[in-house]
Amino acid sequence: MIVAELLTELKTILPEEQIIETRNQNHPLGNSGQVTVYPKLEEEIVSVLKFANDNGKTITVVGGGTKRGYGGLTESADILLSLANYKGIIEHVVGDMTLTVKAGTTFKELQNYLAGHNQKVSLDPAWPEYSTIGGIVASNESGPKRLGYGSSRDVVIGLRIVYPDGKVIRSGGKVVKNVAGYDMNKLFIGSMGTLGVVSEITLKLRPQAKYESLILVSFPEGNLEEVGAFAIKLLDSMLEPITLELVSPALAESLTGEKSFTLAISFEDVESSVHYQEDFVRKIQPNNTKLNLLQQQQARTFWEKFYKQSPNGAAPTPEQETECTLKIGVKNLDVIKVLKESQLLHDSFNLDIKANGGLGHGLCHVHLKGASQDVVSAIQQLRDFVESLEGYVIVKHLPYNLRQKVNVWGETPSYFFLLEGIKQKVDPRRMLNPKRFVGGI
Repeated sequence: MIVAELLTELKTILPEEQIIETRNQNHPLGNSGQVTVYPKLEEEIVSVLKFANDNGKTITVVGGGTKRGYGGLTESADILLSLANYKGIIEHVVGDMTLTVKAGTTFKELQNYLAGHNQKVSLDPAWPEYSTIGGIVASNESGPKRLGYGSSRDVVIGLRIVYPDGKVIRSGGKVVKNVAGYDMNKLFIGSMGTLGVVSEITLKLRPQAKYESLILVSFPEGNLEEVGAFAIKLLDSMLEPITLELVSPALAESLTGEKSFTLAISFEDVESSVHYQEDFVRKIQPNNTKLNLLQQQQARTFWEKFYKQSPNGAAPTPEQETECTLKIGVKNLDVIKVLKESQLLHDSFNLDIKANGGLGHGLCHVHLKGASQDVVSAIQQLRDFVESLEGYVIVKHLPYNLRQKVNVWGETPSYFFLLEGIKQKVDPRRMLNPKRFVGGI
């Protein structure tokens, strides 16, 4: 079926103004479509998926576009299903602290709404003004506050999903204490939209913190052994930091003007508790370090700037420079080794490298910018190093042409047959987000 025929067919199930021909608009990140559709109702999502499944058409799903460079070996599917217009609050039970929301709602819109009720979603994704809650859940994204609040798998209590054949199912529920049956939510969270289109998400909420602060402890001498010893003291104490994030000198300079390894320690609680923890950190602060205390709005401003340091798939950079983001998982204190290796790569290659990692959970993000070949070489060198630590590297952002050369997900895991079996059962025609996930699923 040529594009003109595809357009004609789609106009029978969607209003014409919700369909745009995009076949000649080549996107550097790929994951595009010959035709883009903008459903506003769940029934329209169902109709589009059923049409594609019945007619052998492929579909790529997009929300705000921030993760367009995350996985995917298909430059253009037949249909790009955009959830940008599928947004809004469905149900908010203030007393139960739960909320059900449409997948295309941006994270910032969601937080702004909840702020009026003194509540929040305890996630901290990059580019919150673009990133949609559906995309966050589909990729299981989390930021430095994962230490205190967890990831999407910890805050989602229910999902409504449209299967590739158009069937609608619900997993989980709308109450926090829901333990009946298998926890099906976790099957879809982090599956990169390869098993179904998430249409609604039910989340458990938290009250907004009465007070928050951020302590930045910088190590001008670059003594990483001292960083590790200090982190151990903090982790072994009675403190309850929301973040314990180590920031590379290049990233620290961008955020604070201080070019040195910096530990970002944040607290959120009642004011007296926060001040008590601040005082404790001051007492055990290592010699030859600098301590900077940011409170309330200053702390929030820091994090707002932090969340804009990674590449934004919704606004790709010019072709003369390549941007890449790596997600790295290692044992907690091996984060220090990863940031040290990143610093060495910065010196070895002609690249701009900024890195950060959580000393309480072991997840790191490394952002690289420069010539394509240097980026590819740095990815491989860093992957070899991380695998020697028994960790893993996932490429979260990379232009489409380079994703053909770099194994985004790394080696196929031993349990891949389970993933393959689930995909075959749910989407036997491989029409939804093809080749977007592990092993080319």
